[in-house]
Formats: sequence, C-alpha cells, structure tokens
Amino acid sequence: MAQVGTLEGGNRHELRVGKSPDAPDEGDFRDDQKGAFGYAHSYETSSRYDGPGLRVVLFLSGCLLRCKYCHNPDTWHLKDGTYVSAQHVLDRLNSFAPALRSLDGGLTISGGEAMVQLEFTRRIFAGAKKMKLHTAIETSGFLGERADDDYLANIDLILLDIKSSDPETYKKVTGRELAPTLKFAERLAAMGKPTWVRFTLVPGLTDDPANVDGIAKFVAPMKNVEWVEVQPFHQMGAFKWKAMKMDYELVDTPTCPPELTKRVIEQFRAAGCRAR
Repeated sequence: MAQVGTLEGGNRHELRVGKSPDAPDEGDFRDDQKGAFGYAHSYETSSRYDGPGLRVVLFLSGCLLRCKYCHNPDTWHLKDGTYVSAQHVLDRLNSFAPALRSLDGGLTISGGEAMVQLEFTRRIFAGAKKMKLHTAIETSGFLGERADDDYLANIDLILLDIKSSDPETYKKVTGRELAPTLKFAERLAAMGKPTWVRFTLVPGLTDDPANVDGIAKFVAPMKNVEWVEVQPFHQMGAFKWKAMKMDYELVDTPTCPPELTKRVIEQFRAAGCRAR
C-alpha cells in the first residue's frame, strides 16, 4: 500500500515527480478505497483564473490524454503524485473556506484529469458543498461518461477544454478521440449545467480558421456556455519536458502573437459566443 503523505501547496508550474512510485498506471486505476485516498500534485490558494472569485485549485495526478502542448506533464501519471486522504484535503480546504466564501470564490479541481479519480473527487466536491463553497472542475470531457448525475450535482461550473473541432487534429494533439468530449458537452447543454469552454490556441497546430469556426459553431447554440476562453500557447512548461527527458515537439513553436489571439476571439464572437 502507498504511504500516505501531506498535500503540497505551491503552484501548477512546480515540477513534482516520483512521489508515489508504487501507484497503479492511470489507465488501469480502479478505486478500491471508495474515494478515501487519492493522488494529488499540489494546490494553489489564490487563483482568479479558474472560475469566479478567489479560488483554491487542487491539481490531481492522472490523465489519459497526452497533449503535445501540456505544460504539466508531471500530472499525467499517478506515480508522480502524492498519496493523500480525502479528509486531509477537506481539512485543508476548510481552513480557507471563510475567506473563499467572503470573496465569492470556491474550489476548482483540475489535473491531470480529475475524472480519472472519480470517487476521490466525488468526496471532495461533496465536502466542499457542505462548506457552502462554489465548486468547479476543469476537464477534457474525455471521461465524461464516468460522471453520473449525482456527481455533477455537486459541481456548480464545468471548465471544459475543447482542444479542436476536427477529429484528426484532436487526435494529433491529444492522442485520443474527439467524440467523447463533444458528447459530454451536449449532455451538459441538455442539463443546463453552467460551462466555460476553454480552447488552447497553438500557432501552427490549432489555429486554423476552420478549426476555430468548428468549435464556435458547435458551442454557440449552447445556452449553458457562459464564456469561451481562448488560452494562448506559452512555453512555461517546456522545462518540465526537458527535466523528465521527454520529447517536446513544440520546442520551437512561438507563443501566440496578440493579433492571432484577437483574431480567434473575434471568430468566436462573430459566431455568437461570449468570448474572452
């Protein structure tokens, strides 16, 4: 059995590897502890980017996608996360809860991919709601079928990453199929679940106007989508790929020029999306 550790504060840009070498492979993970324990990368305490208000963001380990532009490849594998108890996470969260409530904030669980550890996150979201906190999840939607209605009932906001509208581009970018993400998005729309769609803009990879238009036309009719957020590509995670001795194909890809970001935001707005 893995040794239980302490949830680490810090930020998403810190490299953390090899914390739980005996952890199972994320693709084979089956929670036999009913969510009592899980694998976490770190947490931040003052984000204003990952949902409304001031937020604690919990970054979990484990992801089935292999995005070429990922700035946190050290969250892909459970073995790189710290094995912690859900109660420990909730105790830590409770110490911030009064401030979060007063600043109209809450908890966001990100990754990795939070739905790899579904029962662990189910416990944490339920506990956060008992603290009367706003809750959000950042997800690719690839594992959306795992999330039943009771799971989603404890989540106030979905931050849904739609990385491409073209199946071939999506597979090139992530190594996975696009269809599960679109199916999950349609389910959220049917439920009326508040959603912010996030799109990472990578020059030469996801910036084709037809690719952007495809996402825009898919999202625009969805009344539950409050925002489309365009996230310009950056190189802040490049050092992690190097440190982990991984082949980083985008080493020579430039960061997004402002005019490209502006063009894409305007494409979303022209389709009827509220974009920023």
